[in-house]
Amino acid sequence: MTDVVTNKRIEAGATDRQPILEAKGISKAFGHVQALDNIDFELYPAEVVALVGDNGAGKSTLVKILSGIYRKDSGQIYFEGQPVELRGPKDAERLAGISTVYQDLALVGVRDVASNIFLNMEPTRLGIFIDFKKLYAEARRVIEVLRIDLPSVKVNVNELSGGQRQGVAISRALARGRRIFILDEPTAALGVEQQHKVNDLILNLKAEGKTILVISHNLEHVFTVADRLIVMRRGKRVGTRLKSQTTKEEIVGLITAAIKGDVEN
Repeated sequence: MTDVVTNKRIEAGATDRQPILEAKGISKAFGHVQALDNIDFELYPAEVVALVGDNGAGKSTLVKILSGIYRKDSGQIYFEGQPVELRGPKDAERLAGISTVYQDLALVGVRDVASNIFLNMEPTRLGIFIDFKKLYAEARRVIEVLRIDLPSVKVNVNELSGGQRQGVAISRALARGRRIFILDEPTAALGVEQQHKVNDLILNLKAEGKTILVISHNLEHVFTVADRLIVMRRGKRVGTRLKSQTTKEEIVGLITAAIKGDVEN
């Protein structure tokens, strides 16, 4: 993004572009615990946004609301300017083009790459038989779009590295036509080389015009791929920063409350 924000803050409406996804006043409580308190944020086409904060900041709750797993108590979500109600994961996919890739990836290890990418949507012949020629060709096309380094689309997923498996999970969402990708700790438990491959994968997604929301505790990873960072603390959004106009030290300060958040000023 090229917005000039002299005070390092980015408020809603700070860009002339239309958000692809916008949330206003999102709140969620579990009994007496206020997990989310009046959260506003927006995502724009072809950008990478990092959602950061300590455990208990509300990141997971927000992701589950965007994924349709939790229902918000109040507030409104908009997709391309139109209000949407996400009553379940299928609503998130169908109404808002959202696909969430969790840490467990939900892959079938004993099946090959192509079968995982097109799981439950395999091309068929005569409406009955799987068209394996088309299946493998389409899988190769998706893999090539994201430039994922794989030995073959016919190899079983349990033979792949962690970074390659992450690529297969993201490829599955891309094959389903999703426009917004939520990646939950995509580099967790990966070695440095595999982390670099996941970084490349995220940037390739962005190059394809997709919007990516990354939830991560790894600030090295975040500062490699993100355009913007949204900082949460105790259920509130305490800051939104352009990567080019902030530092890791400022982000850590916002996370830990060593630096006063925007909502506290």
